[in-house]
Amino acid sequence: MSDHILSAFDRDLEAVQALVVKMGGIVEEQILNSAKALETRDADLAKAVRERDRAVDALEEKINEEAARLIALRAPAARDLRVALSVIKISASLERVGDYAKNIAKRSKVLLDTPPISGTPAAIRRMAQATETMLKDALDSYIQRDVELARDVRQRDLEVDQMYNALFREFLTYMLEDPRNITPCMHLHFIAKNIERMGDHATSIAEQVIYLVTGELPDDSRPKSSSVIETEA
Repeated sequence: MSDHILSAFDRDLEAVQALVVKMGGIVEEQILNSAKALETRDADLAKAVRERDRAVDALEEKINEEAARLIALRAPAARDLRVALSVIKISASLERVGDYAKNIAKRSKVLLDTPPISGTPAAIRRMAQATETMLKDALDSYIQRDVELARDVRQRDLEVDQMYNALFREFLTYMLEDPRNITPCMHLHFIAKNIERMGDHATSIAEQVIYLVTGELPDDSRPKSSSVIETEA
């Protein structure tokens, strides 16, 4: 009977984790598509990103329900409980990343009516690609229980911060050069900030992996660029 219960718990846990992986795949696409819609000024793609956010929200809700049911029915202890709780925390981070991608798509639509700012959409795309890779590796580290990969993701958050700071300085320059650039640059700044926060959530997932495997959260401060500008996005 004990083996039967253990097997049922493992199957349920694998099913919930499969949902997390599915959710992660959608969110990765959302990151890249939102940046592509901005760069190519593709209103249809931006709309598709906004609409697909509902699928991300629905998956988070299902993951939370299944994880809660799993904990209530199986009463897991120690490491199994950490795994069950990790899917809730990771899905929450993924949902936030999905929200940021949706916000980028919304601002992309507004930017269609403003003059383009030379070079910045491509720079934002590169920042989004770096963040998407961080998220992919964070999820891979979760699937593989790879602490070293999780630690590497955590260190890479500094690179995203530095890209954000460089963009912020560019936006200031453009705004000072021509007042007509103020509105588009403000939107682009908030887009860049959304992407920087995506990196923060990818890092949070990596930290959950470290906790899951070792039983302890990293005891050192998360690497951050000292000049990163804190604003509400």
